Amino acid sequence: MNGHDRDGHDSGASVGGGLGEGGHRQGSHGQAAWELLLPAAGAPARRRGRALQEALREAVRSGRLVAGTRLPSTRALAADLGVSRGLVTEAYEQLTAEGYLRSDRGAGTWVGGAARAAVRGARDLAPGAARVRVDFRPGTPDLSLFPRAGWAAAQRAVLARLPHPALGYPDPRGLPALREALAGMLARRRGVVADPERLVVCSGVAQASTLLGFVLRARGLGAVGIEDPGSPEHGRLFASTGLDTVWLPLDEEGLRTGPLTASGVRAVVVTPSHQFPSGISWSAERRGALLDWARAVDGYVLEDDYDGDFRYDRAPVGALQGLDPERVVYAGSVSKSLAPGLRLGWTLVPEGLLGEVVERKRTMDLGNPVLDQAVLAEFVTGGGYDRQLRRCQRAYRERRDALLAALAEHLPGTRVSGIAAGLHVIARVPAVFGPPERFLERAAEAGVALRPLEDYGTARPTDGDVRLVIGYAHLTPSTVTTGIRLVAEAVRRG
Repeated sequence: MNGHDRDGHDSGASVGGGLGEGGHRQGSHGQAAWELLLPAAGAPARRRGRALQEALREAVRSGRLVAGTRLPSTRALAADLGVSRGLVTEAYEQLTAEGYLRSDRGAGTWVGGAARAAVRGARDLAPGAARVRVDFRPGTPDLSLFPRAGWAAAQRAVLARLPHPALGYPDPRGLPALREALAGMLARRRGVVADPERLVVCSGVAQASTLLGFVLRARGLGAVGIEDPGSPEHGRLFASTGLDTVWLPLDEEGLRTGPLTASGVRAVVVTPSHQFPSGISWSAERRGALLDWARAVDGYVLEDDYDGDFRYDRAPVGALQGLDPERVVYAGSVSKSLAPGLRLGWTLVPEGLLGEVVERKRTMDLGNPVLDQAVLAEFVTGGGYDRQLRRCQRAYRERRDALLAALAEHLPGTRVSGIAAGLHVIARVPAVFGPPERFLERAAEAGVALRPLEDYGTARPTDGDVRLVIGYAHLTPSTVTTGIRLVAEAVRRG
């Protein structure tokens, strides 16, 4: 007799069916699993087979049917469920092929040991806002300003006219329409040399950095320089490509040329238009010196133009890339202007690196999503992007002014720099409100999240002043004022 047809009352715990004397079902564990199959038996006839298979899979995955549990024969289970024997036979055979069950000829059908319980629910590992009253940590724009109506209109326009072939695999550099739109916008707003053929659409500056890192590593470079102070994220990104990082000190004009030359690196990452986090704009002399260095060592500069569009008191400083597009890899994104969750950015690549960068992009992800690219192209060419920047500038200038007024009122004597641009300021709070460790501790106790400047570099000042990197773009003016007042009250009580 086929293994599926053997009742198997002689040993083991049988599931539901296998009726014992007097019609009683065997085992409470089997009874619980049996109940999972009843809804499947009542499914519409055309779906009953699939429903039975899925119910059995779920019983195994959830642990209701444990490994080693013996199943009733196909005849017995079909009779008890009121379905055809062929339906049960097909379910057993399918799940045996998938590894959920095992069948030994002449010995019956058993639950296999390969399946593991499925994870219930999905955790969200995205960086979330701390559970605080006011979060002054930098790096986040006001996501409530995202232009939902304009973006939706661009989506409708794109879906109405995008040809079917355009939904295939894209050019790994990006859709031509988007590369042309971005090139025109960047040349106009940021003063870059923007050839659409050398523009690569990517998932933000993070991917632009890793693309460059892989290419430089393949060329034999072992390390890349980063600004001190600067974003620690650059170091983590390049480390993922196998490159070490070397901290290079800054002064009030930009990267110091002596330590740069002595470091031996042939690639550096810089933020010259609005240095992060110090807020300085590099002097013309330091810009020129950096490019002279790159030419002398046959090296490259990655320019992270993370917030170059946001200048409040004068016109934006032009990008470094416009001075030497063959030595500067320019990178930017919509993370501050629209939303980081869009994961859309761009990089302008020197001719000498272009082929390798494009090939690495192709093997990494085959290109960014076509629909998202097409919508951004429509949004830029239709004027929506420029309108969004103007809207954000008005809002962020108002919040910056509220921050400056609150610091002056509640923490008098605080010196503030980096206020002409960007989404954060550097605040140097007098030592009378310190020391820094106690200041930060009291602020946290008051429910206010702050980041010290020391988190972004190697320097450790000893003068007692409290140096803070204060982000304000994501906070309303009233929230900004409340947050600074809470800090002042807390440190005075301490």
